[in-house]
Amino acid sequence: MNFISNINKEMYEAFVKTNKNKSHFLQSYAWGEFAKKEKNLIPHYVGLINDKNKLLCATLLLQKKLPLGYSYFYAPRGYIIDFTNTELVKEFTKEITKYIKKEKAIFLKIDPDIILNQKDYQNNKITLPYDGYKILESLKSLGFKHLGFTKNFELFQPRYTFRIDLTKTLEEIEEKFSKTTKQRIKKAEELNVEVNIGKQENIKEFFELMKITENRKDFVSHNLSYYQSLYEIWNKDNCCNIFFGRINIEKIINKYKEKQEYLSKEIEELNSIESPSKNQNTRKKELQRQLDKIKSDLEKYSNDLKKYGKSITLNAHFIIEYNDKAWVLYAGNHNILSETGSNYKVYQNHLEYCHTKGLKIYDQFGTIGDLKEDNPLYGLHDFKKKFGGDYIEFIGEFDLITNKLMYFIFTKLVPIYRKIIKNFAKKNNKTL
Repeated sequence: MNFISNINKEMYEAFVKTNKNKSHFLQSYAWGEFAKKEKNLIPHYVGLINDKNKLLCATLLLQKKLPLGYSYFYAPRGYIIDFTNTELVKEFTKEITKYIKKEKAIFLKIDPDIILNQKDYQNNKITLPYDGYKILESLKSLGFKHLGFTKNFELFQPRYTFRIDLTKTLEEIEEKFSKTTKQRIKKAEELNVEVNIGKQENIKEFFELMKITENRKDFVSHNLSYYQSLYEIWNKDNCCNIFFGRINIEKIINKYKEKQEYLSKEIEELNSIESPSKNQNTRKKELQRQLDKIKSDLEKYSNDLKKYGKSITLNAHFIIEYNDKAWVLYAGNHNILSETGSNYKVYQNHLEYCHTKGLKIYDQFGTIGDLKEDNPLYGLHDFKKKFGGDYIEFIGEFDLITNKLMYFIFTKLVPIYRKIIKNFAKKNNKTL
């Protein structure tokens, strides 16, 4: 076996996309190009070849330059390797270590998408074709430091997610949707929620919804250039789409007016009966209840029409595809009109789109392991769970330390320093 660096794009992509063990968009050649442009990281495409010049394993390494000439390296969801082949993993790790030490690396980070536990939508454990705990111990024996069984979003990538098997029929997939999800999709259809795929010129609209979501959830994501670059780079060789969910408030009002007229006539006819039966009186009460609700909704949507105009975009979801998989990478949602069920309809639409394309796995890209209902992130988990995917726990994140002193400074002392500076700045701002 020989170690090679700077694997050409054609060779690298052919290996990753046909690999029986895994293929992940974060290990793609395109992600390396994107990380270089928008994250200021240096991509390295490395691997081991046999005597026939055939790749046995490979990985994308992203190099982050640090002060004083130091670096760290990150293989996002890497390596592309059979992790049950301990000798191959050992050899590859040894060669990578030698390679990154030349760049004054203080550590190598990996977070392979090896599944540790998997449960179906009814919470039944699914038997895996390998033992994730054995792989974990094997990596630790090679010197990797496991960063723990974290429960939220503490690491570079989510340690939990939901995945839907797209090899099932659409009927089988949608049968697993929760009752609430089915009801909200039906509501969205009644209100004629429009779902369509945007183009490059719509990225700014997507970005505006991402900003609304960030403000609501108190986090900062990316700038407009980030999403524009991702869309451009990814669509060169692969595919990504932005799905938009829109409502036409004027159409909703007209529909409710028609229903109001129908209910009023029905009640009027029942009122004309001199001696109504018990069933007729019961029906009249129910119709009146519906009419009161319609009047209330009409008042609300009339105010919305004045405030937001005839049509408004409520949701925008960024779906990225790689090989036979799709990930719901980003989702921006408005703060208003959630009762329309628009967000649910958009999800259903891009899930059906991925199924129709013949993709095999639909990944909702991140949830939590701490399932206490007072967890601020529980709502996100509960929403994604409603689509009936398998609940997956990954093995976690590992650091292979190549410079102990600098690793301690970088991971322990620098964060403390940054926290002090941040708190000092906050304190000073308050006194101004």
